[in-house]
Amino acid sequence: MTFQPIFPPHRPILIAGPCSAETEEQVLAAAHGLKNRGVSLFRAGIWKPRTRPGAFEGIGVPGLKWLQRVQAETGLSVTTEAANAQHVQECLKHGVNVLWIGARTTVNPFSVQEIADALQGVDVPVLVKNPVNPDYKLWVGALERLYKAGVRRVAAVHRGFSSYGDSKYRNVPRWQMAIDLMQEFPDLEVICDISHICGRRDILAETAQKAFDLSFAGLMVEVHPDPDRAWSDAAQQITPERFGEMLQGLVRRAVTTDDPDFLASMENSRSAIDEIDEEIIYLIARRMQLVREIGAIKKDKNVAVLQPERFRALRESLQRRGEKNEFSPEFIALFLEAVHQESINQQEKVINDPVVPASAFTR
Repeated sequence: MTFQPIFPPHRPILIAGPCSAETEEQVLAAAHGLKNRGVSLFRAGIWKPRTRPGAFEGIGVPGLKWLQRVQAETGLSVTTEAANAQHVQECLKHGVNVLWIGARTTVNPFSVQEIADALQGVDVPVLVKNPVNPDYKLWVGALERLYKAGVRRVAAVHRGFSSYGDSKYRNVPRWQMAIDLMQEFPDLEVICDISHICGRRDILAETAQKAFDLSFAGLMVEVHPDPDRAWSDAAQQITPERFGEMLQGLVRRAVTTDDPDFLASMENSRSAIDEIDEEIIYLIARRMQLVREIGAIKKDKNVAVLQPERFRALRESLQRRGEKNEFSPEFIALFLEAVHQESINQQEKVINDPVVPASAFTR
């Protein structure tokens, strides 16, 4: 798939506006506050999928007329979320410049296909947010469905993923998944929705800088004229003034340089990293060999694979060691989860294989 850029050659792409369109006055105040702050696209949710009924679920079609006023008065292009074919038709009727597919829609291939069918033959750009759960294939699948419908001006929006357990983020970034998307589709613009990742104002700037450091094409930020009184997601929204201040504090770095000293230093460091990575793989392989030996002992004594007390002790120990070495708790949790799951898989193979005797793994 070869995608066309939505905003060539403007960088960074800045998408900003309130989480929800609440009133005409609120929408226009936000838009006028962002007019001269380098914003590429004004965003506002017209339909809001909520976790439970009873919460504000969007103003609906009347809000699309407010977006028309934003276009007329400020010259800004506008975008909103479309979750079904009816939403698409209403957006097209009211001249919405760009549509976005939300995280709760991306997770459902039937819904994405409905939207793709409604866009057949229509030259309107589409932003695709990652699915709520960390499923890379679902994200790519949504892009593929749009591509097959003839939509070429597509960008991806990384807004983080729901997860179990404590985190400083509302939606854990799992940056590697977005990086994988950039590598697989180098012409695809990938934008970071820092508001939904953070869920709080105090870490927006550091997360925005992280996105720039990872070469994201731009940012999506929720901006409200009076954030504390917002009808939805108040904690993660900021004022237009604070948005401008945050942008001034961010550093946009070059992707690379031709400086020979830089290239030589990078090559030396990367060679050293390659050697360390090879050693890490060897050590993990050795660890799994010991895991299989333990599995054989458990099989011989008819003991269950999962040992909760052992896992708790291991988790606490690794968290302490990780903290001493300045690793983030999120990294340690992901590392332990991956290693522990593979250890369980390896032991289950040993225990459930009727062909291999327990003695095959003992010393």
